[in-house]
Amino acid sequence: MSNIEIKELQQLKKESKLTYSDIASRAGLPLSTVQKVLGGKIKSPRPATLEAIEDVLHKSNPVIGDHREISIGNQDFASIIENNYFYIDKTSFIREWWDKGDVVTLITRPRRFGKTLNLSMVNYFFSNKYQDGKKWFENLDIWKNKEYRALLGKYPVIFISFANVKEPDYEGAIRSICSIISELFRGFREIVRNESLLETDIEYFNGIMEECKEEQAAGAINRLSRLLFECYGEKVIILLDEYDTPMQEAYVNGYWDKISSFIRNLFNSTFKTNPYMLRGLMSGITRISKESIFSDLNNLRVITTTSETYADKFGFTQEEVNHALEVFGVKEKEEVKKWYDGFHFGNVCEMYNPWSILSFLDEKRIATYWANTSSNSLVSKLIREGDRGIKSDFECLLNDGVIEKELDEEIVYSNLDSAADGIWSLLLASGYLKATEIIADENGLYYGKYKLRLTNQEVKTMFQKMVSSWFKACGSNYNDFIKALLVKDIKAMNYYMNQVALSTFSFFDTGKNVSRSSPERFYHGFILGLLVDLRDEYIVKSNRESGFGRYDVIIEPKNKSKDAFILEFKVHDSDEESTLEDTVTAAKKQIAEKQYSVDLENAGVKNKNIYSYGFAFEGKKVLIG
Repeated sequence: MSNIEIKELQQLKKESKLTYSDIASRAGLPLSTVQKVLGGKIKSPRPATLEAIEDVLHKSNPVIGDHREISIGNQDFASIIENNYFYIDKTSFIREWWDKGDVVTLITRPRRFGKTLNLSMVNYFFSNKYQDGKKWFENLDIWKNKEYRALLGKYPVIFISFANVKEPDYEGAIRSICSIISELFRGFREIVRNESLLETDIEYFNGIMEECKEEQAAGAINRLSRLLFECYGEKVIILLDEYDTPMQEAYVNGYWDKISSFIRNLFNSTFKTNPYMLRGLMSGITRISKESIFSDLNNLRVITTTSETYADKFGFTQEEVNHALEVFGVKEKEEVKKWYDGFHFGNVCEMYNPWSILSFLDEKRIATYWANTSSNSLVSKLIREGDRGIKSDFECLLNDGVIEKELDEEIVYSNLDSAADGIWSLLLASGYLKATEIIADENGLYYGKYKLRLTNQEVKTMFQKMVSSWFKACGSNYNDFIKALLVKDIKAMNYYMNQVALSTFSFFDTGKNVSRSSPERFYHGFILGLLVDLRDEYIVKSNRESGFGRYDVIIEPKNKSKDAFILEFKVHDSDEESTLEDTVTAAKKQIAEKQYSVDLENAGVKNKNIYSYGFAFEGKKVLIG
């Protein structure tokens, strides 16, 4: 490294405001070495030492140009750089990915975490369509090494996205994918003038440009790879964004088996039996099981949210966010951290959601930006229709608790309804949960068991709104029931609870064993509703099952001078009780025998302010006494 380049590092140190000790600690180097290198006292420092120091200094200055204009939703790398929009430099991903040498890489991250932007960046860097690409990269991290400059604009790049393949049926999904392939071919229409192509190749190419048929789709990208190789003399780089979107839509809309067979053939032809592919890079939210669509891809390297590789390349690190907040003059750093921090990727425990941070910097107010970018219909369905265990665990999470689960990061969508733990793997991959700890067994071995909690306040707020939405079908009846409960109007409680049960019992069912499961599933959904709607003034405790068909709820006021409520839910058993009134009596007897009021009195609530109610269920009919 020349003296000029050493001076550049010295300038970076000055701008970073890092001490020699900070740099040494982050670079894993002796303090004396860092001092001598940056002091110009070592004539020929080792390249690895310089690279480590340079990496630390660049990461401390992640915001390019300190630009204050933010382009929300812009996923086109060139557009962001050309228009001088706010950008945090992630071009070191190019270097890391290239140096890894993996043939096909799949990277999973939650939605709105910069996957599309990073793939766009990779496209603009490598694609031979952009011979003037220096203008986009010359001020960024990747440009500081001549070795990588030589790769700029060198290869044909096939870049496609399945982000918009959101069709209600198989036929529509296939038409959408075929349309994407036709558009891809039209982007390379100039090759038909290449004299090295045969007439049959040109005829095939023109045919796909006009209309790609279902039977042609699986092999189309493979053949395009060959044609590009013959035209340019270089193997192709294939980028596929949002690879799993068609699969998620297929699961929700009931055509999973059909689409999985088609996608498996497409991926095998594109990424496995393609001798003209140099590298492949896919992105998505979930890691779909190998048996579903990747059974033929033994060359696939999978990077998930628990992997250390590329851990800080998608999303914003704490340092990057701190720098951005300083640029925009934001002082509410702790509030920003509470709402938008909390994502854990590999060994990086403080990652922020880019969409939320950029939206916050643009709007200058705390809000649920990221949570509002998706309908979350699949997640809502799985929790709402989930069994007692799922709803109880979810209740724990909403109470800021921690649950322990064995997870398989490979999502088997076809098993989500039957595999109780599948939902937690999906929530972790989607960014709604964070793994705070990996749990070892008694032998000290790690086998996929994690401690999980909600990621941050934004996610918690999203779920609170989701639970509240479950009772919209009741109209005002649900809120009227709560009001009646708080004023001890038992007649109104009976009326409104029957209306709520009538409207929502089927909403919480999966259609399996409805008569037996309805009260239990309704009960746990109802408790989540109480937990959300009373959270400001009450602590709702539940899930203390007191026998088959019996469930209790304790509603404890935060202000101990206010009223407390004990609710006992009991399913009518015709073998034990003649009438619903008998069931109510049995439920109230249970409250007395279990002495639930003692807990409330110990918490500071006066006995005269404790009210107990028995809830008797028979089908969709409810009696409260």
